[in-house]
Amino acid sequence: MADNTKFIFVTGGVLSSLGKGLASAAIGALLESRGLTVTIQKLDPYINVDPGTMNPFQHGEVFVTDDGSETDLDLGHYERFTHAKLGCDNNFTTGKIYDAVISKERRGDYLGGTVQVIPHITDEIKKSIKLAQDGVDVVIVEIGGTIGDIESLPFLEAIRQFKADAGKDNIIYIHLTLVPYIGTAGELKTKPTQHSVKELRSIGIQPDILLCRTDRYLSDDIKAKIALFCDVSQDAVITAKDVECIYEVPLVFHKEGLDDKIVELLHIWTRAPHLDDWAAFVEKFKTPKHSVKIAIVGKYVDLIESYKSLNEALYHGGVANDCRSNLLFVDSETIDADTCSGILSEADGILVPGGFGSRGIEGKICAARYARENNIPYFGICLGLHIAVIEFARNVLGLEGANSEEFDRATPHPVIYLMHEWYDEKTDTVQIRDETSEKGGTMRLGAYSCNISKGTLAHAAYKVLEISERHRHRYEFNNKYKDECVANGMVVSGVSPSGELVEIMELKDHPWFLGCQFHPEFKSRPMDPQPLFRDFIAASLKNKKGK
Repeated sequence: MADNTKFIFVTGGVLSSLGKGLASAAIGALLESRGLTVTIQKLDPYINVDPGTMNPFQHGEVFVTDDGSETDLDLGHYERFTHAKLGCDNNFTTGKIYDAVISKERRGDYLGGTVQVIPHITDEIKKSIKLAQDGVDVVIVEIGGTIGDIESLPFLEAIRQFKADAGKDNIIYIHLTLVPYIGTAGELKTKPTQHSVKELRSIGIQPDILLCRTDRYLSDDIKAKIALFCDVSQDAVITAKDVECIYEVPLVFHKEGLDDKIVELLHIWTRAPHLDDWAAFVEKFKTPKHSVKIAIVGKYVDLIESYKSLNEALYHGGVANDCRSNLLFVDSETIDADTCSGILSEADGILVPGGFGSRGIEGKICAARYARENNIPYFGICLGLHIAVIEFARNVLGLEGANSEEFDRATPHPVIYLMHEWYDEKTDTVQIRDETSEKGGTMRLGAYSCNISKGTLAHAAYKVLEISERHRHRYEFNNKYKDECVANGMVVSGVSPSGELVEIMELKDHPWFLGCQFHPEFKSRPMDPQPLFRDFIAASLKNKKGK
């Protein structure tokens, strides 16, 4: 193990959804602002090997990295807040760990020994943590779940042991907990924090720093009380205050002295933090000159976390236009030809996001038609591209029953289909797939190149002729229908380097109508907004002003 690598382990207590992912990302941002290089890893207790087959209602969006790994949505926070390049070594689950151990046992790697949680599972977890350390100053490791969950115990035991492996001067434990304000009593209550720390200490981990999630700044008296009962120094009790804008979290943590305390405990010398960009972004987010309303027509709208990267990319694009993006979530199952106008008339722009399965598809098709016929900016992402093509084929080309094979295998006009044989530029091989292939095996996953045509909306946005974007999809545009689409006003503005796969399509005579096969939201950053989102918001703002 490299002597100069430092490790920060982030745990959470009391209840879920306190914001461990955001806290970990904000810590990474603070350390980067001081000139350190970081990476962030998520250890998830669930038994799925990865979240790729999980319904978004279960676990929020699936975040895809450049190398094609389907990961936890917190990796999206990590990438948006830092410059870390994340991949398969940045997200491990119980399923992934046990799968590795069982594979070794089947091969006979353990020489006939009894395979146990300790040491075999914990050793595999520690090995996984070490995979992330190459070339960085600090590895931040977030442990999913809540202290007290039975699923988390092997991970907690592993990070307890890790201190002996890496040395006590190279590791700190940060625990995120809750300090609720009870209105009827007019008091902040520290008992949940005390109990959570007691639970953590009972398994052998003494936290070095406490992040106290609350709705107001903690007084010195409250901090002193928490410090006394939890056996930490008072300057290690940090207010994790609720904020209006998540990108304000690093600023709040810095104000509370978190980064100073971290570098002190880890014995690191750094420069003074540079947080001007963060402060400027937050200021623009809070005080925009304009606003637009964007209708997101999807089927996972009851859980906003399902579209986390998408929502953030729309906010980034808004700030780039000095504009607040107000998001209107529309359940596509509630839309039909009769209700579409009433529901979408207040939208300045319409976005149809990615998704799988046939539920709510006809509502999305209605939304695409409404945007096309009423000159409302339309942005179709992955499935949203498919929807735009189906709608165009039915209502412009007059292809009755046109559909995707995903929704109707017997469609007479499969304008979107499962390409059974295609060239994969990443592996330089021809891929074969059909309906019987494993779900993950039939998908294009991760970063793929795309060549862009000049004079198109895509080129106006990217300003280059070759891009790389991340994919997560199974079905492709059927080139059999390309000439007919182009002859009737559709523009194929982006294709794979081989020319075999359509990546971006637009409408010629429309203010802004674009669909892309990839997921551009995964690469959007607060200070570097994704170009398509930036231009979509700009077009939506222009549409609003023209009403």
